[in-house]
Amino acid sequence: MSLKVAVQMDHISTVNIAGDTSFALSLEAQRRGHKLYHYTPDRLTMQDGRVFARIEEMEVRDVKGDHYTLGEPVRTDLSEIDVILLRQDPPFDMNYITTTHMLERIHPKTLVVNDPAWVRNSPEKIFVTEFPDLMPETLITKDPREVMEFREKYGDIIVKPLYGNGGAGIFHLPEADRNLSSLLEMFGQMFREPFIVQRYLKDVRKGDKRIILIDGEPVGAINRVPAEHDARSNMHAGGRAEPTELTEREREICARIGPSLRERGFILVGIDVIGDYMTEINVTSPTGVREVKRFGGADIAALFWDAVEAKR
Repeated sequence: MSLKVAVQMDHISTVNIAGDTSFALSLEAQRRGHKLYHYTPDRLTMQDGRVFARIEEMEVRDVKGDHYTLGEPVRTDLSEIDVILLRQDPPFDMNYITTTHMLERIHPKTLVVNDPAWVRNSPEKIFVTEFPDLMPETLITKDPREVMEFREKYGDIIVKPLYGNGGAGIFHLPEADRNLSSLLEMFGQMFREPFIVQRYLKDVRKGDKRIILIDGEPVGAINRVPAEHDARSNMHAGGRAEPTELTEREREICARIGPSLRERGFILVGIDVIGDYMTEINVTSPTGVREVKRFGGADIAALFWDAVEAKR
């Protein structure tokens, strides 16, 4: 089976190939003989109900500093493509949402992974609240009084943007910290949306586990340990990856959410687990595939394409 595969992503020149999942998926697609194309979200066009993009043929190589070659851009009706990987990074803003509306016009005739309508309707820090018994105590609000009362009840808290990514804008406020009012003022000026507040989980010092699921089944995990003087474990924010195994609790979490992931057509998902609690369900452009393989785990890129090819 040879497929035409277009990757909608941040420009490939900007990726760090050592840890980039979009690059790993592209490498495996190329190895299987699929024809690769590349375009950035700003090249999407909708005209008379049809969706186009100026796409470039793409060749990838696992060579730092020489990892890609692109052809000339050609305006293409995306309904002629077999598979589109929706892989640009958040922020999950109106620009991101608009791309899902456009791609929804061609899905599922052209298989968009993950399903754009369900990506739009499943923001990562809101989707997780459908499983309140699996997550830490959580508040979504823009009301300072609500935040103050939440802090009085739980002490140490985490405050973060509702639609952020990569660890940006995450604050740990211990119970005695006096900066909460100023932080809420700043967040109120920076974001029109509510923000998210959670009880601080001390287990984060042991790591924030990224578990990757294909078609609702766990296939691999890495542990991300925060730097000594940082509350964030994201690799973008200086977290250190290390090998890990799934606990019984983590398998329970995966079993609980698996049916919902399959119902929504989510082929590739990454969840974040701290201690016994799930904190996010990442459905936009989850990462961690290369790290799992580097530590001797499953070849998740191969499992991903097995799943996609089965649906084609």
